[in-house]
Amino acid sequence: MKKKLVVLSGAGISAESGISTFRDSDGLWENYNVEDVASIDGWYRNPDLMTDFYNERRAQLEKAQPNEAHKLVAALEQYYDVTVVTQNIDNLHERGGSHHIIHLHGEATKVCSENGKRHVQDIGYRAVGHDERTPDGARMRPFIVWFGEAVPMMDEAVKAVEQADILIIIGTSLNVYPAAGLLYYAPTNTPIYVIDPKDVQPISRHVHFIKDVATSGMRTLFQELTAGK
Repeated sequence: MKKKLVVLSGAGISAESGISTFRDSDGLWENYNVEDVASIDGWYRNPDLMTDFYNERRAQLEKAQPNEAHKLVAALEQYYDVTVVTQNIDNLHERGGSHHIIHLHGEATKVCSENGKRHVQDIGYRAVGHDERTPDGARMRPFIVWFGEAVPMMDEAVKAVEQADILIIIGTSLNVYPAAGLLYYAPTNTPIYVIDPKDVQPISRHVHFIKDVATSGMRTLFQELTAGK
């Protein structure tokens, strides 16, 4: 039986594919107020702005391609039972070949009703009009978990990490909760690898730190985890 390997990924794994991050100095936060484009209050204040913002994200995503890090995560499925828990709303893990992905914060290529996230549908990369409605007559909104909303996939993510024989954390600052607390659900004897070119939040667990960008860091770790297999 294959060992269970869980990957917790953040914006850093998609940065090398050209997907803008929010928190870097040249990231999306520089151009937008987070409360305007990533909170439920922002949606109630100005849904047209939010609709346009996520139309831009889908257009950007259509041009992006999965990078080597996404593909190496998928390649680990040859050796391990791999679950990806991602904070990203892009679909680059899917396109990179991974099969079991838990999207904590929603998916950019999907929309739903503003009435409780019902009527979920995959629209691909197309733009959504301001007047589009779901079958219940409500306004169509991005299928995204915004600040101020519950994270419905959190329980599933916790269960995955609790069963992990190996945990890999790639490209996340570990600043956004509740996702940032997931690593503490890993069993005490589970090795934890952190790949990031920058210093991350202090972690009160022993970790193997690979201070590198996602692609070359995953290349190093892939060789280590597959040696002799």
